[in-house]
Amino acid sequence: MAARFFTAALALAGSAAAVAVPKPRATIKERATSVTMVLPLGTVIGTSSGGVESYNSIPFAEPPTGSLRLKPPVKKTTSFGVLDGTGPAAACPQFIESTSGSFLTEVIGLLADSPFIQKATGQSEDCLTMDVYRPAGTTAADKLPVLFWIFGGGFELGWTSMYDGAGLVADSIALGKPMVFVAVNYRVGGFGFLPGAEILADGSANLGLLDQRLGLEWTADNIGYFGGDASKVTIWGESAGAISVLDQMILYDGNITYNGKALFRGAIMDSGSIVPADPVDCPKGQAVYDQVVSKAGCSGQADTLACLRSADFTTFLNAVNSVPGILSYSSVALSYLPRPDGTVLTDSPDVLVEANKYAAVPMIIGDQEDEGTLFALFQSNITNTAQLVQYLSTYFFHDATTDQLNALVATYPDNASAGSPFNTLILNEIYPEFKRLAAILGDLVFTLTRRAFLTATYTLNPSVPSWSYLASYDYGTPIMGTFHGSDLLQVFYGILPNAASKNIHSYYFNFVYNLNPNTATGGTSSTASKVSLSWPQWGAGNQLVQFYALTSNLLADNFRSSSFNWIVDNIPSLHI
Repeated sequence: MAARFFTAALALAGSAAAVAVPKPRATIKERATSVTMVLPLGTVIGTSSGGVESYNSIPFAEPPTGSLRLKPPVKKTTSFGVLDGTGPAAACPQFIESTSGSFLTEVIGLLADSPFIQKATGQSEDCLTMDVYRPAGTTAADKLPVLFWIFGGGFELGWTSMYDGAGLVADSIALGKPMVFVAVNYRVGGFGFLPGAEILADGSANLGLLDQRLGLEWTADNIGYFGGDASKVTIWGESAGAISVLDQMILYDGNITYNGKALFRGAIMDSGSIVPADPVDCPKGQAVYDQVVSKAGCSGQADTLACLRSADFTTFLNAVNSVPGILSYSSVALSYLPRPDGTVLTDSPDVLVEANKYAAVPMIIGDQEDEGTLFALFQSNITNTAQLVQYLSTYFFHDATTDQLNALVATYPDNASAGSPFNTLILNEIYPEFKRLAAILGDLVFTLTRRAFLTATYTLNPSVPSWSYLASYDYGTPIMGTFHGSDLLQVFYGILPNAASKNIHSYYFNFVYNLNPNTATGGTSSTASKVSLSWPQWGAGNQLVQFYALTSNLLADNFRSSSFNWIVDNIPSLHI
């Protein structure tokens, strides 16, 4: 029973969503007919099925292999000829951990190493590609709004073919808001976010973010051929994808212009925003780099970075995957994540936002109610307050004092009924401190950080609207509640076609069209996407929409205020 439950949980989680995703694509392709798109660099053969055309695996950069490994992406300028874009795009190399030591980690290891997952990913370093979905028959003259998707996975896992955009485009048509959907493949793990002084000196930090940015530039150059409007792009991401959306807003101190025009005009962030981080060459980052160098057999080389670039694929993959991963004891104290490099990401995200160095665009941002439960499954040896404080100090916040962390933990009652999954009384406490740790991790990384981000942006740019939400539609899921990543089947796929899924699609498609989730004008219908509950802008009373499976209501964004106040007052000590 436990194995079945956890497998289901992973199937929903953003960091392992591949468990349940690729099969529907094969079914669609069996019924598909061929379509063709002519682009400046070549011709793409795609498929048309169910009223949606799909064009996959379109290269936007030179293969980041050989001397281009661990280098910023190089724009594709040579012809790719005739490209078969009918199958799933290859995944960039994945951070699949070698796990052991507990039932939970053994389950993860088995899932990650299963032939299905390995086959589904089709891993390749030559992976910088775009997938495009549009309503069948769309012409260049239609100029439809564009939704640009950035996948999640803890900056360790993920690839575009995990997420079949055909269903979303079909739903947008049904709701009278037809759109073009674009997804970008970007480098993850040590291929895309390797830290260290050597990386910083080489100008090769935050490569995954640069991949995303080049994908946005490709969209600006090419989406018109697909019938999309490059001036009406909304960027959307979940988990690490949502964090990436915020990072795209702050790259180059908020400069999002390309050829004199903005790359996007709106943003949607599901479960993620600001992650305060130390620089690329911080002690933790350097320790990761040194571990990778050692594992790759490059420690004795005069130029360790050159050695890593010349290592064979398997050696390098095993080396970058030898550090702690997200689904492990160290949890969301990530080995690989965006870190300030002084050029692309000039400072920690919290500092840049506070300095108003971000692209202020209308946005939707929200969280799952129990963001932290997935990441608190692995620390069953933490059974009292002192051990909890020590854990946070050792793995997360090296600049915070013991007194500071004691004060943080004290804002969360040592009482299972107060922890996450929330509103479940004393149930679901699988080990002492589980629900308390889950509440803390969820708030620090997602829920209360979101409120801090909104507070800053509203103060700095009150005329730029934002809307926020809390999802509670999986209330009652044993142990996990409405956990991190559980929105993917609801929101992205609509597999559970309940009120929450339909309402969120209406809100999102309205936003893509009008930069307002409540406004249903435009498109082919102004009635199908009307919403029954008006979603107030955040800042006008600081209200959220709380989504349940069958209904939604408004909620004051003031819960756990003592914890929020502590976080806001201590952000400089919370860099990871």
